Parts: sequence; C-alpha cells; structure tokens
Amino acid sequence: MSLLPAAALLLLLCGSARPQPGCSMLLKGTDPGNAGHPDSGTETDSPPRGAEGNHLKVCSQLNTCCTSEMEEQFSQQGQQEFSKAVLGSSNVLHLTFASRYKKFDDFFKELIENAEKSLNDMFVRTYGQLYMQNSEVFQDLFKEMKKYYVFGNLNLEDMLSDFWARLLERMFQLVNPQYHFTEEYLECVSKYTEQLKPFGDVPRKLKLQVTRAFIAARTFAQGLDVAQDVVNKVSTVIPTTECANALLKMTYCPQCHGFLALKPCKNYCLNVMKGCLANQADLDTEWNNFIDAMLMVAERLEGPFNIESVMDPIDVKISDAIMNMQENSMQISQKAFQGCGKPKLWPASRSSRSVSDGFNVRFRPYSPEERPTTAAGTSLDRLVTDVKEKLKKAKKFWSTLPHSLCIDNSSTGVTEQNECWNGSNKSRYIFAVMGNGLASQLNNPDVKVDITKPDMVIRRQIMVLRTMTNKVKNAYDGNDVTFHDTSDESSGEESGSGCFGLDCQSEFEFTATDAPLLFGAIEPKKIEPEGTAHCNGPSQLILLISCLIIVLGQQLR
Repeated sequence: MSLLPAAALLLLLCGSARPQPGCSMLLKGTDPGNAGHPDSGTETDSPPRGAEGNHLKVCSQLNTCCTSEMEEQFSQQGQQEFSKAVLGSSNVLHLTFASRYKKFDDFFKELIENAEKSLNDMFVRTYGQLYMQNSEVFQDLFKEMKKYYVFGNLNLEDMLSDFWARLLERMFQLVNPQYHFTEEYLECVSKYTEQLKPFGDVPRKLKLQVTRAFIAARTFAQGLDVAQDVVNKVSTVIPTTECANALLKMTYCPQCHGFLALKPCKNYCLNVMKGCLANQADLDTEWNNFIDAMLMVAERLEGPFNIESVMDPIDVKISDAIMNMQENSMQISQKAFQGCGKPKLWPASRSSRSVSDGFNVRFRPYSPEERPTTAAGTSLDRLVTDVKEKLKKAKKFWSTLPHSLCIDNSSTGVTEQNECWNGSNKSRYIFAVMGNGLASQLNNPDVKVDITKPDMVIRRQIMVLRTMTNKVKNAYDGNDVTFHDTSDESSGEESGSGCFGLDCQSEFEFTATDAPLLFGAIEPKKIEPEGTAHCNGPSQLILLISCLIIVLGQQLR
C-alpha cells in the first residue's frame, strides 16, 4: 500500500475540507519543544491513518493532529513549564528576603563588634591599667549581647542588671582602697544597686534602650530569615493529576487542533492557575499579616528602637555612669556602710594607694555625626528604607501569583476575547473566575480540586508565619517572646517537615521589657519573723479554703 499524499493525510486527520494550518507543522516532530519546527521528526510520528483521536486521554478526540505519545510529551512539558514558572517567580521573592536578611545580620553583628572595640580603645586611653585589670566585666557585657542576638533565650534586663552589679563591686573597691571587702560584703553592696543608684540614671535609660532595640533588631532579622525559608519550602510545586491535565488542555491541546500560536483566554488561564495554586493562595492571609507586622517593627527601628543610636554612644554612656560613681563615691559608700556594716581596714601599707587619678577624665560629648562605619559602609536608616520598599511589594504575592503567571501565557492583551483558546475551541470563555484559596475551588470548571485534602507543607508554613507574626508584634511593643519547642515532628524527608528555628510548633513565654512599670526603686527586703505565714493572691485563698475544709471536717466528726 502506498502512502497517501500529505494533503490527503491531513484531510483525513483533521476532518475538514481544508487542513488546519498548524497540523503540517505539528506533524513534523514529536518533541513539544520542537513543535512548529519543520526540520525535525518523520511521517511515522503522525496518528494512525484514519484515526479520529480516540487514542487521546485529555485533548479532544475530534479533528486531532496528535498521537498519544505526543499528548504524553506535551503533558510532561506543560508540567515542567508550570513548575519552572512558579519557581522562577518565587525565587525572586526568596532572593529578596535572603539578601536583606544577610545585610541586616551582618550589620547588627558588626555594630556590636564596633561598639565593643570603640569602648575598649577609649577606656584604654582614658583609664589605662585600671581598665585593663577589670576589662572582663565589659567584655562579658558584649559577649552576652552577641549571645542574645544570635541565640536568644536570654533575659536582657537581667543581663544588664548583672553588668551594673559587677561594675559596682569593682568600682566600690577602687574608690575605697583602704578597706578590705569580702565576697559576701560585695554581694551585699550589689543587692543595694537600685537604692544606691551609684551610676545615676544611666542604667535605667540604657536598660530601656538596649532591651527594646535588641529585641526589635533580632526579631526583625529573624523575620526576614523565616520569610525566605517559608518561600523556599512552598515554591516547589508538583502538579496533581487534575492540574497536569488542565495545564495540558490549556497550553498544548490547541496545538493538536492546529492552533500553534493561539493563547488561552485570560479568565480561562486564571481559573487553571487558581486551581493548581489553591493551597499556595491560602498562605496569603497570614503572609499579609506577617508583612504588616514587619513594616510596623521597621518603623520602630527608624525611631525609638534604633539599635544604631543605642550602640554607637554606649561607651560614652558607660563612662558617664563611672564618672557619676566617682563624683558621689563618699555618699554612696556611707549608704552602703549603713546597709552592710563597716568593713575592715587594710594595713597602712595597703591603703596608701589612691585611684582617684584613674577616673578623673570624662569623654568629650558624643556627636551623632561621628557614627563609625558599619557593615558594608551603610547605616540602619538606609537598610530599613530599602527593606520597607521590598516588604510592601511582597504583600499579596500568593493571591496575585496566578495573575502574574497568566500575563505572558494568556490573551491578556487581546482586545477581542473571541480570539483565544477557551479549552475546547477558538472562542469566548464563558465561566466566572474563581476566588482565591482551596475552599473557593469547589466549583472550578477547569481543575478538579479536592478541597478536603489541604497540602500539609503549606499548612505548616501557615503556622510558622502565624507564630512569627505574634513574635514580631510583641517586638513592636518592646516585649520578647521565648519559643520552646514542643513538636515531635522535627525530622522527616518531606519538604517543610524539618524543625528550622521558628518552624517548630511552640509555646510562648513572655518576658516583659516595658520598662516604665519595672524600673522603680526596689525596696529593701523585709525579713519575716519565723513561723509567720506569708502568702499573696491565689496562694492565700487556697490556704484559707484548705483551713475551712479541715475545720468543717473536724466538726462533722
């Protein structure tokens, strides 16, 4: 049997008096990537002679130019192109957060290092050997600051209180060299730090500034890190069978009808994308809440919680506190002697040393224009301005992703909506566009979506965002929240199942740092006589109820 002429074959395959204009091009090759290239393929790639297309599973079986092998290849390519497009859009967002996180992280770490170096250099020049002999007190302060920024789980107020107590112990000995102080005596003195106020108002102000600035800085950087991790975990999309079929029908089935250049109708494309990305769209609410909270903290970083304005002059502030201690050393010492008793004198040979000359130089006033160069020669203001712009653009990313993907792949720019592929023919698309999210896809005309089976990777990331949003909101108020891991799902091969920082389900432990309510002077402790009950609030009520029960029990007997 001789082969039919090409024109007759196309007539038979496409079922019309005139062959579809794209069939001859399509039949040249089986590789979808080469569709439309006449140089590839052979005639054996065409459907069986006289077939009506009943061999096809998804595309229309009428007037087809495709074989079942071609349909399968088209399906695989459609899925790959879709996953690549989603990943490409998400990668831009991921890189935005990853790069900003690195900038902030480098900046904050270098800021602490610069502050420590500045204090060390100035104190060596000013106090010399006296500072060198006690430098570990200051080194430990910055070590604890770094530890909090990197690891958290540290109470900043307690850390600062310990620093001032240790500094008081060292300073008290230096301004009273004629006395011998035991460790117990110095501990007694440090307990009266709040009452003695040896360093003036500096500790109270610095505690408020440092705690709020560090909490805001660390939480903001942590938020950027969590955001890039969430995007990374949800950006790899493997289409379901229903989604794969819808993608094939939208992108390559028109080629089987000879419409090689025909784009899908805009609303048709949106419904397919909304169905395929239904789970990702459910991220949108928590994602937007997270973005709003981050923008609020960004405003704080530019204003009252600016860590740069706190750390740059910290050496000058600590020096002012030391000067205050020296100038009021006699009154402070007398108050301490009254509370802790009169210490023993050293022998005359030991008490002849005076250290007053060691603390008689005050640093020159701090000028904000003299800020040291920090990470990458930038400033916090510039970093915050840049990241605020990026945060605003990232809002509603997941709900607008279908629109972004359809801009280049649909007939968005076509004025006449009859000139587009509607899933079955070149005609107008008549269905309404579905809403966003899984629940809205119940009646999606183009993608069958099981709304009872949400993607668990997405659900976990929704919880991650919710947890981080709460933490960011607390940072906005100047409060820290410590996360304790209570999840047993800290391992697994599935994407998103690992415990990454805040990705674990957690409980909150609030550490109040709203200073105005906490910085009042601490009254000396009153020692209760032995045998005296001392209960407050609920404990006292429980004790009273217990006593009543015992009395009633005895009467009933």
